[in-house]
Amino acid sequence: MGKINVLIVDDSAVVRQVLTALLEDDPAIHVLGAAADPIFAMERMRRQWPDVIVLDVEMPRMDGISFLKKIMAERPTPVVICSTLTEAGAETTMQALSAGAVSIVTKPKIGLKRFLEDSTSDIVGAVKAASHANVRRLAAPVPQVKVTPKLSADAILPAGDSHALAQTTERIVAIGTSTGGTQALEVVLTALPRVCPGIVIVQHMPEKFTAAFAARLDSLCRIEVREAQNNDRVIPGRALIAPGGKHMLLKRSGAQYFVEVVDGPLVNRHRPSVDVLFRSVAKAAGKNAVGIIMTGMGDDGAAGLLEMRNANAYTIAQDEASCVVFGMPKEAIKRGAVEKAMPLSAIPGEIVNG
Repeated sequence: MGKINVLIVDDSAVVRQVLTALLEDDPAIHVLGAAADPIFAMERMRRQWPDVIVLDVEMPRMDGISFLKKIMAERPTPVVICSTLTEAGAETTMQALSAGAVSIVTKPKIGLKRFLEDSTSDIVGAVKAASHANVRRLAAPVPQVKVTPKLSADAILPAGDSHALAQTTERIVAIGTSTGGTQALEVVLTALPRVCPGIVIVQHMPEKFTAAFAARLDSLCRIEVREAQNNDRVIPGRALIAPGGKHMLLKRSGAQYFVEVVDGPLVNRHRPSVDVLFRSVAKAAGKNAVGIIMTGMGDDGAAGLLEMRNANAYTIAQDEASCVVFGMPKEAIKRGAVEKAMPLSAIPGEIVNG
């Protein structure tokens, strides 16, 4: 069983040194090399092509976006973006995700070495998840990274009767996704007409990036897309994306739905967590809800989707052929949480007509 061959492309010598040491410390990963910019990287890649590229976006001689587009056009390869944790950097990173990057690893401008060392499990996990991406599958499964015990949605919202208290005809759509989800959400949301059910979304994404992601989608879609704020109404023609670093729950007052944005511990190693959102939707909307689980690594959302199905919601999973990573949908199907699996292209129609 071969190792995952990784190439690091970053103009910071500190980042190259620290990332190399962190990744090499994992027995499933081999760092082929570390290049200061895309020009050097292309020279290195002519000798041996990597399985995964860890790529900065702001570099001399050629920026990361141009390099990424070149890679995707010539030889599609899983790319993890290593981006500075700023609002300005977030907009550039959204362009990279749209161009085909698999996921984001964040880095601050200050305290870089310590931050990267503290984020080892996230960085290693992102590389391993990327290695499974559809753009280039590895021949053998990759060992899972060692992680801390997972909390369930009980940490945020106690389990209990999942039936909505009162009847209403207003439909709610809840979507959960992770690796590959930025591209999948763009496909789904841009296909929706201006009049469609209210939508609540958890996309696993770091803090500061969700606002830029929502703004980008809003510029492309006929519906309104925005990063959720506490007490925002969920209304037809609007999609609310959970902010990075916060959990989002659906609440109901009479016939009106709104979201609650809260702090709390990581659930299934994520904040926001799909399980937290789905459980709250099962409780608040019951049979008036549609639950959709899409591409992503791990199992976040599988338990919550089962709660939605038990509350008589209509539950959907993205099928394996159209997923970047068939992890979350596969687990939900395995648990009996999914009523219907379908290709990504069919999901917008189910939202409108389901």
